[in-house]
Amino acid sequence: MADSPGTSTRRLREAHAHLVSLGQALALPSVEGCGCVRECLEVVRREVAVSGGGWVRVKGARVAGWAEGRWPTLAELDGATGAVPVVVMSFDHHEAVGNSAALRAACLSAGQQVGVNGVVEADCRTGEATGLLREEAAYAAWGVGGAAAEAEEGARRGWVEAALGHLARLGYVEAHDLHSQAWLPGVLAAMEREGALGMKVWVYPPAAGLEEMARDRGAWESERVRLAGGKVFADGTLNGRTALMLHRYAEPLLGHPRGQAMVSPMALDEAYRRAGVLGLPLAVHAIGDGAVRMVLDSIERVFGKRGDAGVTAGGIGRQRIEHAEVVDGADVPRFAGLGVVCSVQPSHLLADVEALRRFVPHRLERVLPLRELVDSGCVPGRGGLMWMGSDVPIVRAEAEDCVRAAVWRRREGAAEEEAIGLGQALTEAEAWAGLGARGW
Repeated sequence: MADSPGTSTRRLREAHAHLVSLGQALALPSVEGCGCVRECLEVVRREVAVSGGGWVRVKGARVAGWAEGRWPTLAELDGATGAVPVVVMSFDHHEAVGNSAALRAACLSAGQQVGVNGVVEADCRTGEATGLLREEAAYAAWGVGGAAAEAEEGARRGWVEAALGHLARLGYVEAHDLHSQAWLPGVLAAMEREGALGMKVWVYPPAAGLEEMARDRGAWESERVRLAGGKVFADGTLNGRTALMLHRYAEPLLGHPRGQAMVSPMALDEAYRRAGVLGLPLAVHAIGDGAVRMVLDSIERVFGKRGDAGVTAGGIGRQRIEHAEVVDGADVPRFAGLGVVCSVQPSHLLADVEALRRFVPHRLERVLPLRELVDSGCVPGRGGLMWMGSDVPIVRAEAEDCVRAAVWRRREGAAEEEAIGLGQALTEAEAWAGLGARGW
């Protein structure tokens, strides 16, 4: 890319990362490069062979891009794994598939509801488990297969160091951690005291834990480690067809033709009020246009026509909407009108091409309407209302991916006619500014 800042001169902001998950993911086997079920099962067999009979956790399944467009069946997975418990996680971390041994170990059964939004999928004909685990159900199995409590505590700093080191090598000097663990600020503060923290980090714990973290912030907060707000999930994902849409999916989930709200409007209003009492904003995951509208409506109800009361230098205090992958035209000007940060991850477009064309072919012109958002007042940059990140480790954090998606709207090597929403393209300068690049 002609206008790309050199690696040595970059000073970028990663506005949406998951540091602990990134640190863990760097050491996990992956099916990211697989193109079909057979290749996925080959990776699984290889990992089972070296597992010693212990849990196997594999990341990175992008099922919409596989030749079959589906997960392995329970029978296929069991045939490749035997009695070794195995969980394969979707690249977007909102669904997974587990074999029979993993389901038993996690005490999961067909049709079981897990938490508010999780479900263990059952075959509609037989009533038996298919192995597919959605939302909280995916993490119920994934968590059982993770490190034991004592081992995890000892590994925490290593995960954070690995993640921050990875981002630093890519040119980032600031990272926003969305959905921060309660223990993360303490680890970051210890690193800072020892001179081992090489970048600024903003933390956003789940909104349910925001009051507790705010109460204890005096013990760890500094100019480099900041409590920046709380995190809420308003919907799911496009790949999982759980992103909340204003229109039906082309291939809807049974019982959820337009996806699924992960929070009620009343509960979201209350979360905003509680955070507001603390003088802190929320960063709300909203991928579908239905979720984006729901969040904007909530901000307007709670804060009135201006949603940016209490904004401090650098943007801490601004309400944020994360992802905004599909935005209805009527809602585009509401971001700037309410003073809400549109925190987008353009590189998701590169990963979601097949899912977008398959599940929302009738809404492609509303995918990441970046041009309209900028023209309506969401100026990219550190002082503006359009911030960009990657969502790493959901997709990789290379800044060039973000710029490619924002400017060319298609994968490398793809023809121009394969671009999604080319009329919504930004300039390279605007895209780099959205990443916080200095000098733009």
